Amino acid sequence: MSVRKSQKEATRQRVLDAARDLFEAQGYEETTVREIARKAEVAVGSVFTTFASKGDILSQVMADRLEELYGELDRVIPHLRGGVADRLRSLFAIHFAFETRRTKLFLAHIAAAYDWTLSPSTRPYGRNQRLRQVVRDCLAEGVARGEVSADQDLDVVVDALMAIYAWTYRLAAWEGADAAEMSAVFDRQVGLLAQGFQPRV
Repeated sequence: MSVRKSQKEATRQRVLDAARDLFEAQGYEETTVREIARKAEVAVGSVFTTFASKGDILSQVMADRLEELYGELDRVIPHLRGGVADRLRSLFAIHFAFETRRTKLFLAHIAAAYDWTLSPSTRPYGRNQRLRQVVRDCLAEGVARGEVSADQDLDVVVDALMAIYAWTYRLAAWEGADAAEMSAVFDRQVGLLAQGFQPRV
């Protein structure tokens, strides 16, 4: 790697580290690019040379973190047991345990999903195709095993599960709930949802 590329990569990493800490400490909306630059000890122009927007910075912060999560999921998924509802509970329990390591950062990620000014290239919560695919695959396996009605629109079920998951984080924001408490609430909600997507006898 050339010196110039090496310096650019070092700047990029400093920006991401600074942004991650600021997003978690004070939230996405309250954090400015100027603050990120100051904490990273780079010029504001250097931030915009590397990233198109604050939303793109958050997307990359989360993408970098999620590599670890999906590495863990890839190891666990082949060993999941039980019906589709139990497998979904296990998948999301892993997500809760992972995201509550930096709860405020994940809340910032969810909040960014409602920023209508974000560019299409930005990937806030909900645009994460990897999570959607993991959940959809679990449901498709349920269809194959006869646990999920074949006429269900699986994308609608995925949307409902992702909405339930994100909404459950209100308990962390409002009440300081931990991963186990949120998983318990989510588990009950999945049970109700599963009753609706099971085949009719």
